[in-house]
Amino acid sequence: MVEVNGREWCGNGLVFATKEEAEANAVALSHRWMVVTNTRADETSDPVNYRWINGELLRIVEGKA
Repeated sequence: MVEVNGREWCGNGLVFATKEEAEANAVALSHRWMVVTNTRADETSDPVNYRWINGELLRIVEGKA
């Protein structure tokens, strides 16, 4: 998640297998959005739908490894 203008947390529905992946993606997002003031990674029981590998965002297609 990213904090915008120091007052509102925004998520994008991406769920990663590890906190490190989520944090790396949040930092990359903060480099593209000019109003990001903070980032965080929250735990969830939602299924993983993305991976962050070698600086690249990869979508996981259900039923495929």
